Amino acid sequence: MMPGPIQNRRTLSGMRPTGQLHLGNYHGALKNWTELQYQYDCYFFVADWHALTTGYDDTSRLEEYVWTMVIDWLAVGLNPGVATLFIQSRVPEHAELHLLLSMITPLSWLERVPSYKDQQEQLVEKDLATYGFLGYPLLQSADILLYRPQFVPVGEDQVAHVEVTREVARRFNHIFGREPEFEQKVEKAIKGLGARNATLYRTLRKDFQEKGSGDSLLRARALVESNARLTVADRDRLLGFLEGSGIAILTEPEVLLTSTPKVPGLDGRKMSKSYGNTIGLREDIDSVTRKLKAMQTDPARARRTDPGDPEKCPVWDLHRIYSDDATQKWANEGCRSAGIGCLDCKKPLIEKVVEEISGISKRAQEFEENPELVRGIIAEGCEKARTVARETMDAVRQAMSLNYR
Repeated sequence: MMPGPIQNRRTLSGMRPTGQLHLGNYHGALKNWTELQYQYDCYFFVADWHALTTGYDDTSRLEEYVWTMVIDWLAVGLNPGVATLFIQSRVPEHAELHLLLSMITPLSWLERVPSYKDQQEQLVEKDLATYGFLGYPLLQSADILLYRPQFVPVGEDQVAHVEVTREVARRFNHIFGREPEFEQKVEKAIKGLGARNATLYRTLRKDFQEKGSGDSLLRARALVESNARLTVADRDRLLGFLEGSGIAILTEPEVLLTSTPKVPGLDGRKMSKSYGNTIGLREDIDSVTRKLKAMQTDPARARRTDPGDPEKCPVWDLHRIYSDDATQKWANEGCRSAGIGCLDCKKPLIEKVVEEISGISKRAQEFEENPELVRGIIAEGCEKARTVARETMDAVRQAMSLNYR
């Protein structure tokens, strides 16, 4: 029996609904999510508002894409019994926090996000001179900060986005985290931990502040987060006191670097819908077989007798994902010696991919035939997410003096 999630180690991730998912999405993110859900308290959301940042001009299929994505998630193994699955737009607090954060975030912070100019150059056919596109990193920050997670699982190319989120949280806490008689209230809150935990809290805080121990910081945060005796205000005071002298209204999340294998498309480039080089998670098996048989290989192997270099062949990257050591050795040596042809090399790979996609398709069909179950899962996840989001927004409004009576 697998252990349940660790409640004080919350993580959050989202994905834009742009159509049926493909193997790149699965091996690049979803497979990792299915493992994380048993190690952390995971929140996974369908980022439908984010889909509008580049696809605002045609929303006719957005609802279809949302439910298709949810079914894909369930079919690959995301478990609503341990992870919270929800839709971004069903939790309007995302929009409220985004608006409030926009009041304090310098424009230059958004303009310097690396993907801002990169996507403008890649999507030249779209009019991206909108605030929605410029401000999407801030909406992403609101998505994260709303749930006050300890970690955000990302690949190396997304670290910059989490750093923006950390800066925004830091700025918000600096502006609104000041409180009269803060030190006295902290001392009272520490005593509220109980004698043993109070001593441990002080030790861990000292270790972090004097030695920069990240492990001590995480342990101290966990100690505070897991203490049911604390009020929300005292919890925020103790979290803020760990790193500074103000209330930590919004938590600065840590990056949880995840390994993302290189998933090549049919043409050798990164698998992406925009390149039209994908293999869908629920694609027809005959289509999958045809595509893989025709997949680009090492151009040096123009003839069957020509030796090749696996490192220059995108099929080899798929072998690294799907094949065991013995098969990889056979493919590597056979390619370099021209002992096997490219179709020979692809045969065991095709079998593995077909097996995986067949299993996913079968599970997806079960969910497609029971749409009320799928909608019930999401409704429950949205309500759980809103409960957490409302708690954060109560603290935010109070800090900004917006809790009028």
